[in-house]
Amino acid sequence: MNQPILSQPHPFQTRPDRTLVALSVPVMLSFTAEPVTALVDTAFIASLGVAPLAAVGVGATALSSLLWVFNFLGVSTQTEVAQAFGKQKTGETKKIISLAFLLAGFFGLALILLIWPSAAWVAELLGGQGTVQDLASIYMRIRIFGIPGLLIMSVSFGAMRGIQDMRTPLWIALAINLLNLVLDWVLIFGIGPFPAMGVAGSALASTISQSAGAIAGLTVMASRTGLTRQFLLSDALGLIRVGGDLFLRTGVLNIFLLYTTRAANQIGADAGAAHQVIRQVYIFTALAMDAFASTVQSLVGYYYGQNALSWARKAAWVGVRWSLATGAGLGLLMWLGHGLVIDWLVPASSLSAFLPAWAISAASQPLNSLAFLTDGAHMGTGDYHFLRNAMIAATLLGVGAVWLSGSSPRAGLSWIWVSTALWVLVRAGFGLLRIWPGIGKSDFQNQQS
Repeated sequence: MNQPILSQPHPFQTRPDRTLVALSVPVMLSFTAEPVTALVDTAFIASLGVAPLAAVGVGATALSSLLWVFNFLGVSTQTEVAQAFGKQKTGETKKIISLAFLLAGFFGLALILLIWPSAAWVAELLGGQGTVQDLASIYMRIRIFGIPGLLIMSVSFGAMRGIQDMRTPLWIALAINLLNLVLDWVLIFGIGPFPAMGVAGSALASTISQSAGAIAGLTVMASRTGLTRQFLLSDALGLIRVGGDLFLRTGVLNIFLLYTTRAANQIGADAGAAHQVIRQVYIFTALAMDAFASTVQSLVGYYYGQNALSWARKAAWVGVRWSLATGAGLGLLMWLGHGLVIDWLVPASSLSAFLPAWAISAASQPLNSLAFLTDGAHMGTGDYHFLRNAMIAATLLGVGAVWLSGSSPRAGLSWIWVSTALWVLVRAGFGLLRIWPGIGKSDFQNQQS
């Protein structure tokens, strides 16, 4: 029996700050579960030697580069479900989720057919040769059978967050990551009756755990909202159009990150090493900011579905306050903890390049938090064209700023991180102006609330 979509006023309307934080914390924890597991997985593989570690690096990079294209499935499902949730349209919610599951399964199977025959070529393209190429091919050919499960799980998480159930994705994420760790240990090294499979064992562990996550997600959504075959395949065109905008946006984002990495390495090996350390910490801090963005996406989508734009703007404003505070706190922690980072991660020869660039990165964290938060708010209204165009504008300016420096030693790594701060500032600025006062055809202004 389906649960009712809405039985009482949303708690955000009486306790906005408490509700936002309560919804965001489980999202934050679920986002950090996978990176922690990946670190342990890497440690397991590293104990086997250089070739297995390099092979997993090649295989994982190839698969993740393909999978980000389909990130739109989870993002658009979350927005569409949140808006239907606000409208109290149970039937529409059921159709959206069922169609998204179907598309996830279809794209997953298509990727299996695409990657299986080309695994060796892809490994060679990414620099794998000899043993590394062979092991990377094995890794990819096993991991691809987990792709349908991974995409289905992404859809289920988006659907759950769309109905503002943030805790169930956390429990599923923790469970499958724990399962993955246990299977890694058993299958990589060969424990008990299981033979040692090495790289293949790591791939099989991921495939099994992702498939288990898909089954859990499907089961939860079947009981919460129900599933149906009563939808039109033509409805899939809307999700695919969303995919085009998000594909371009993510592609342009990756171009900027790759360009700055290339520019840092052109300065010299020391700058390249320092840049890599800062970039990894920068990405990790983004998890906290993305948690607030995901929560605001659901809240904005909920109120947008009700045509209650004043509450949608309120959700964005409360999110801005908390995200800014979090960004400032993370920036302060980055600066206060720079000694530990230097001791653990930074080569002595990279120190002179590292310190000023690290300070700039830490100072830009509040800007980064605003960029993430406003992205989430506009995803909540489905304003994907705007997000795409804002990313293109920011990247053109950011890449231009890096290019003007000429990647010279005199400009140094600091200028690359100043350019990154500019890139973030443009995204945050456009995002804020699209809400307040509402530049262009803003969904935050074009309806009666």
